[in-house]
Parts: sequence; C-alpha cells; structure tokens
Amino acid sequence: MKKNQLFLLLCVLSVGQVFAQTKALVGGTLIDGYGGKPIHNSVIIIEGETIKQVGRMGEVQVPKGAEIISTEGMSVLPGLWDMHVHMMINGHSDYAYWDKKYPPLFEKVIMPASAYQLLMAGVTSARDLGGPLQESIAVRDAINQGKIPGATMYVSGPFLQHRPYPGTEQFRWGIYGEKDAREKVQQLAKAGVDCIKLIDQDEMTKEEVFAIVDEAHRNKLKVVGHSHRPNEIRIGLEAGVDNFEHTGLSSSPSYPEDITRAIAERTAKMSMGPLYWTPTVEGLYNYEDVRDNPEKLDDDSWHRGLPDSVIRDIRQSISRPGEISYFQLTPIRKPTLETKFKQLQKAGVVLLIGTDSGIPMKFHSQSTWNELDIWVRVFGVDPLQAIKSATYWPSVFMGVDRKVGTVSAGKQADIIAVKGDVLKYINLLQRVDLVMKKGKIYKK
Repeated sequence: MKKNQLFLLLCVLSVGQVFAQTKALVGGTLIDGYGGKPIHNSVIIIEGETIKQVGRMGEVQVPKGAEIISTEGMSVLPGLWDMHVHMMINGHSDYAYWDKKYPPLFEKVIMPASAYQLLMAGVTSARDLGGPLQESIAVRDAINQGKIPGATMYVSGPFLQHRPYPGTEQFRWGIYGEKDAREKVQQLAKAGVDCIKLIDQDEMTKEEVFAIVDEAHRNKLKVVGHSHRPNEIRIGLEAGVDNFEHTGLSSSPSYPEDITRAIAERTAKMSMGPLYWTPTVEGLYNYEDVRDNPEKLDDDSWHRGLPDSVIRDIRQSISRPGEISYFQLTPIRKPTLETKFKQLQKAGVVLLIGTDSGIPMKFHSQSTWNELDIWVRVFGVDPLQAIKSATYWPSVFMGVDRKVGTVSAGKQADIIAVKGDVLKYINLLQRVDLVMKKGKIYKK
C-alpha cells in the first residue's frame, strides 16, 4: 500500500473512532440542575466522557456520524447524588449480627453491590459515611479506575465518636483527648478520605470536637456531623461543622428556639458559605407504609450483586416489618419530621438529598427517589429545587461542581433520563430508563 493511501486510511479510522465516541441525546426536556426553567426539545452533545454542547433542536447541530439517542417524551437531568449512604449495609435489620458476620465480604461483595445498585437507580454519585477505612478507599478507587461499575463514591471512612460501640471498632473510632483527635483526623486525611464524619460530639470534650474540626479544615476536609440531639447541634455549630445530618432520634416535636436562632445566625454569615443539612426523612416517614404493605420489599432490584445466601439472610431479617426494634419509636417521631424540615428551610440552610440508605428495609436501589418523593409530594418542596438538592448542591459541597452536578458544557457526562415529566410526577424516578456515567451508558 502506498504511503498516501495508508495515511488516508489512518485518517478515516481516526475520524471513525472520534465519531464512535460522540453521542447525541435528542428531544427530551432537560432539567439541567441549576434550578432554572427546563429546556424543551433539548440536544446534548457528548464526546467521550464530556458534555460538549447543550441547547435546543434546530440550534445545536448533531455531528455527522454521532450515535443519536432519542430522549423524546423523557425528562433528562444530571445523575442524582445521595449524600448519606452506607455501602457496608444492605437493609438487614440486625446490626450486631451483620457487623459480626459480614465484614469479610465488605470489600469484594457487599460494598460493590451497594455502589452498583445506586448507579442502576440513577445515582451516579454518592457519599458514604461511617465505613471501614481500607474497604471504603478500595471500593471507591476501584470504581474510579473503572475496575467495577458503581456510583462515584466520596467516603469518610470510620465515624469519629466518643467511644465505639462494642464490636464496631473497624468503622467507629473512639477519641481519647485532643491530641488523639488530631492524630486520627491526620490518619484519615493521609489515607485519602473525602470528608470527616463526626458523631456523638456532645459526649466529647469541646477541645476534642474543636480539634477534629480544625484539623479537618487544615487538611482541606469538610466535617459532616450528626444532629440527633440538641447539644450535638449546639456544639457542632460552635465548632464549625459544615454539614449536619438527620432531624433527631427523639419524639420532641420541634427544634428548641435557641437552636433555630443559632442556625439562622450561622446562615446569615455568608462569608462562611452556606450551612448544609441532610435531613434523611424518607426512611422514617415511609416506615408505616412499608410495614403495612410489605410486598414493596419484594422488589428484587436490591438483590443486584448479592449472593443468594445474603439475599435470603436479609429477607429473613425483615420478614416481620412490624417487629423490627429499629422502628418502634418511628410512629411517634413521624409527625416531627415535616415540622423540623420546615424549621430548617426557614432558617436558611441548604438542604441536601441523603437517605441513610442501607438501614433496615431501606435499599440502595430505592431510597433516593423515595426521599425526593417525600420532599416534593408531602413537604411541598418545588421539584426543581429538590432536584437541585440532589445534583448541583451536593457537587458544590464536595468541591467538584466544576466537574459534575449539572448538564452543561464542559462537565462530565453523568446524565439520567426517565419517561414522562418528573416535575409533575417526581416518583417517576423510581424507574430510571437511561443511566449514563462519564459518557458510558449503563442502562438504556
């Protein structure tokens, strides 16, 4: 073959490879994650892992040879985030039993299955809080390296708390003085965690709490703190916790006035940036419905990636939903959820979608859309703002908003699509039709 013929052939092959990597999502209603008006008849051009152009049909030209994927009649939006998941648990009702039996399976079986279930539910990014350090890092990195499929994970490693519960030392680290607090944060930072998870801070000395937060910030790590008890919030606010979790374990009907006042004072200090809160309400709000309609537990989406023996074990543990001790106080707590949620809204926090996914009967394949559904359908949150709390704001908190979190030019192509109008019927997200992460289609 002559040199010029060979050159032309190589050029054709090269162009073919470029076109093979180019995709065009055409025709859907785009909700870009910023909270603004949706774009109808949208066109999204993707080259490799990256979104190259976003616009409307007739305004954006589809490159010749691109793979065209019709999204006609669909809602198209950024891949969802879940800001509070537990990869190491999968809905089993007996923590003491699970923590004793399954640690050997965490890294190779349990945690990869959780990450994969999240991805197939349209959750392309998630934050894992309170997991074993080595396993958390290993699974996160295996996903990032493309060795296993799963949501992009951001991990905290072990909880930092006053004292670990017996048998939980692998993923709960006790704090024994200010020096120890700093050393443990440094150990986590050196291992490469993405944030620090603080719990039971009202049982520590103030010096310990302040040392944890200060050392985390010195290492450019944000601190996520439990907010079950009023003093956890008071001390956390004083120490500078960046993101609070939950709405409390008690049946107290509302937050005390001094706490809502302190939260409002903190949110007024815009030089410090937003104060973030992940209320995790759906697991509690939906408990009675699941208890009384247990056929919902038969959805086999939570089986993905798990051995039959583990599936049987989980199923057996939740065979009597009404008898699970974890939820016995829940019917009394349920009326407090909306009150506290709206107190947080009024105080000006930035709310983040997170679910506590993995707790009893709460599966990684279902929890995120259920959280969105309660926010919108029950608590009256505007659907665009709820989606923003599951896309844009989580990426901002984790410091990756220049890379992901919205469907816009230059961002990583983490995109999902669902048939129908999710702004009218948010629960359509329970059946995501298209899942794309880094430009690769995992579900179509």
